[in-house]
Amino acid sequence: MADVLTMLLLPGMLICGLLFHALSQQEAGVKLKKKLNFIIILADDIGWGDLDVNQPEGKANNTPYLNLMAQQGLRLTDFHSPASTCSPSRAAILTGRYGLRNGVTHNFAVNSVAGLPLSEITLPQLLQRSGYYTAMIGKWHLGHNGPYSPTNRGFDYYLGIPYSNDMGCTDRPGYNLPHCLPCSSSGPQVISRLRRSVHEGCYSELGLPLIENSSIVEQPLDLWTLTELYKSAALRIIHNARAQGQPYLLYIALAHMHVPLAPPLSSDLPNAAHFPSEDVYAFSLREMDGLVGAVKSASDDTDKDNTLIWFTGDNGPWEQKCQYAGSVGPFKGKWQTNKGGGSAKRTTWEGGHRVPTVVYWPGRIHANTSSSALLSGMDIFPTLLSLAGVTLPSDRRYDGIDATNILLNHKHTGHEFLFHPNSGAAGKFGDLQTVRAGKHKAFYITGAAEACGGGTGQQQLHDPPLIFDLEREEAEETPLQVETPEYQAAVQKIARGREQVLWDIATDKSVSTADYSMDKSAAPCCNQRQAVCRCCTLV
Repeated sequence: MADVLTMLLLPGMLICGLLFHALSQQEAGVKLKKKLNFIIILADDIGWGDLDVNQPEGKANNTPYLNLMAQQGLRLTDFHSPASTCSPSRAAILTGRYGLRNGVTHNFAVNSVAGLPLSEITLPQLLQRSGYYTAMIGKWHLGHNGPYSPTNRGFDYYLGIPYSNDMGCTDRPGYNLPHCLPCSSSGPQVISRLRRSVHEGCYSELGLPLIENSSIVEQPLDLWTLTELYKSAALRIIHNARAQGQPYLLYIALAHMHVPLAPPLSSDLPNAAHFPSEDVYAFSLREMDGLVGAVKSASDDTDKDNTLIWFTGDNGPWEQKCQYAGSVGPFKGKWQTNKGGGSAKRTTWEGGHRVPTVVYWPGRIHANTSSSALLSGMDIFPTLLSLAGVTLPSDRRYDGIDATNILLNHKHTGHEFLFHPNSGAAGKFGDLQTVRAGKHKAFYITGAAEACGGGTGQQQLHDPPLIFDLEREEAEETPLQVETPEYQAAVQKIARGREQVLWDIATDKSVSTADYSMDKSAAPCCNQRQAVCRCCTLV
């Protein structure tokens, strides 16, 4: 059994692409008169329980527009982010490949030199080649220098922050824990002095940049106006594409629900400098939902029957942020929390990667439906390409599956096996340390992220693995007993998957390697002569 554990954790270990049967447009019965438009909305650090429709009836009213989209579309209840932190999840969504295949196994930093390996082919690149107008708004986090920037990876237009919205200071800080101070407004400052403040846990000496295409247009940006800026850009892109008669991909990577939160100022909320309010997260959810509603409305008004909107998240909530973190719903990871430590973002417990997901396409996706098919953010890549009539490049292997039949024809066959890689809490970055097979989930390594209050728990190796029955126990508290027939059957099934994984690794020649080197000169700075690189060309 030790050999099984060793092999399952080998770097580069990936699911065999041949495990999954990609469904063609013909198989799914899709006949389109014109090319379909795509809108991907990716929320940041959102919890499965943050959507009202995933909560017990009547518990909240924070996401009315997403509720409506679910009523008019399809809710995917067993949908998972490809990783439990930002960069690996986003890389896998845009390439259809696990981090150990595309090279991105953990987050890039402010002063990262590179990003998503240039050998990787992205979804926007393939759609762009097929005649699509491709635009991105929001958080990129896959490299901000030269060839790694969004406009060099397939996007015709980009407006947003090159990484997370807490990776730089602002003049009016949002809600965070700990509270972050405003940018320094005086004194000599050059980029070489970039550092992270140990005391505050906040970036204090570099302004958070807003980038349009390849230029910094504001540094530091204003968090409190960012949502309206993103909304205006999204609506403009939708209307312009309609006017030009060109199919489009619009990828909106929201700042919500990542800290710092900056909801609309209200008499119900205290000033950000004061003690945090329990209402801040709810107000921020409503703001996010309003942006989604505006995008849906614009899409419905321009090309309703020919636009697919896919809303999902990049990972679960950042539990150590306490009242500024979202809800995992019933997926509490109690085995881990009972031992101390968090079980959401940066872990492979369900709360770290099971994310709220709604897909909407009026007239084609049946209204008010749901599916419990086992799916991943990696599936967006092959599914959208299939619907666009674009053939996957044959020089590489993919881990995502074409979910067209699930979306359109009420089929419920998803992944036979789905691996959850470590991306922060325990073990080596990228290790495929947790395996999902049907209703069973096997942990070869368990570990915790920091919880609200500071507990972290301990990393543990498991040989034989811990196995949970998720149909019986969503909270992952009590594993199956090794001696039971159910456990033995699950282990054998996982072993068969392991053999296919090993075969795939042995024959895969398309694995990329990311460059994670850093240099202070690589940090985005529009004016090194000004404190925190201060400038503004935004009109």
